[in-house]
Amino acid sequence: MISFIICLALLIGGYFVYGKVVENTFAPDDRETPAVRINDGVDYVVMPQWKLFLVQLLNIAGLGPIFGAMQGALWGPVVFLWITFGTIFAGGVHDYFSGMLSERNDGASISEVCGIYLGNVMKNVMRVFSVVLLVMVGTVFAVGPAGLIVTLLGNKGITGLLANPEFWLWIILLYYFIATFISIDKIIGRIYPIFGICLIIMALGVIIGIFTNPNYTIPEIWSHFTNMHPDGKPIWSFMFITVACGAISGFHSTQSPLMARCMKSEKQGHFVFYGAMVAEGVIALIWAAAGCAIYKVTGGLSTGLSEILANGQSAAIYDVCIKTMGGIGVALAMIGVIVCPITSGDTAFRSARLVLADWFKIDQNKLQKRLILCVPLLAVGAFVGHLDYAIVWRYFSWTNQTLAMIVLWTASMYLFREKKNYWITAVPATFMSAVSMTYFFCADECLGFSTAVAYPVGIILAALFLGIFIWATRKPARKQA
Repeated sequence: MISFIICLALLIGGYFVYGKVVENTFAPDDRETPAVRINDGVDYVVMPQWKLFLVQLLNIAGLGPIFGAMQGALWGPVVFLWITFGTIFAGGVHDYFSGMLSERNDGASISEVCGIYLGNVMKNVMRVFSVVLLVMVGTVFAVGPAGLIVTLLGNKGITGLLANPEFWLWIILLYYFIATFISIDKIIGRIYPIFGICLIIMALGVIIGIFTNPNYTIPEIWSHFTNMHPDGKPIWSFMFITVACGAISGFHSTQSPLMARCMKSEKQGHFVFYGAMVAEGVIALIWAAAGCAIYKVTGGLSTGLSEILANGQSAAIYDVCIKTMGGIGVALAMIGVIVCPITSGDTAFRSARLVLADWFKIDQNKLQKRLILCVPLLAVGAFVGHLDYAIVWRYFSWTNQTLAMIVLWTASMYLFREKKNYWITAVPATFMSAVSMTYFFCADECLGFSTAVAYPVGIILAALFLGIFIWATRKPARKQA
């Protein structure tokens, strides 16, 4: 429990200390923001800072820091270290710069931002990358809740149309369609802060339940500094890919422009972007602690957690909520496993619309032009929603962390151009390059090589990327000479 408290204190302290270093490096000023200058009443709408924070938290979090953290707990309390230091030095930095670089470029989508600083080739790669990722996220977060609703209704003995997952899938997609094109302050700005608060309350309830139950003990990192995964999956780089939300996630960079278009002042960025990432890290740390504390360990392996996760991640959430909060936990779990994924899904499709709008230079002021993009987007989502869930999700983890890697390199190039300390982004960019490339070479769904091959290749490629970046930063100097 002591190591958990230390990690929690480091996360909170990281917001005030390292978060301030990041903010000072970027140096926000009093220039007019896109929300004030453009203010189209649809996507560019000024919202108060507390709403920006809660909406950003819900957009980037959903169930990500819960699912990922509990999966990460299979490796044991060593996951606390990744959540803590990943959030402070990588995730918070990634989210802050993805939001602020968008804000500095008229609220541009992350693909356009990458193009500004990494060139047109990378811009086109990121356009495709972003849209595919967003449609995958939006679709999975429609199919999953639809199935959960049917399960819940089935347990109540309800049959017929209401027990048909196809019916609920179309209901959710219809909601996505509406939420994707109407003004951001009509649904997202009004309702999502409430669900953001629910997400925080659920995490607080879980940790209070663990602290007050004598049967639960959060293991110490120094007493369990081993790989406790029941299937023997290596910590590097599988744990770093599995725990994305709650440490660092490329998906966040697709969401940050939504709030970048709604800030009244650049100085809100520290609280809205870095702060929301730290809050997500705290939530992930709590759920990882729950996974380590509640379930049995056999022979030094997390067998009990593995068994409950085998019943599905939603079943695991219900189990934790009931064991830590009793009856009230059921209501919070209902919100968690059904509402939170839906709120992430609709903002994913909204972000996809904005990426396409920026790509094809389609003005979004008029309803008809928004519908031109919304209709085909949701049609694709409906098609993907009928594919095998496992196939759709199989490549998400690697795609997600690779996106984070590219965004960090983008921020590094921006800082170089501005003659600022680019190492605060280049170091995590190099680290995430090693994570992403190692996973790509050793994961079964990718190339499936042995770790003896994947480890050195991943590190060599990360060093190569760093070398290319350093070469690019020296190139202007050589030309001037």
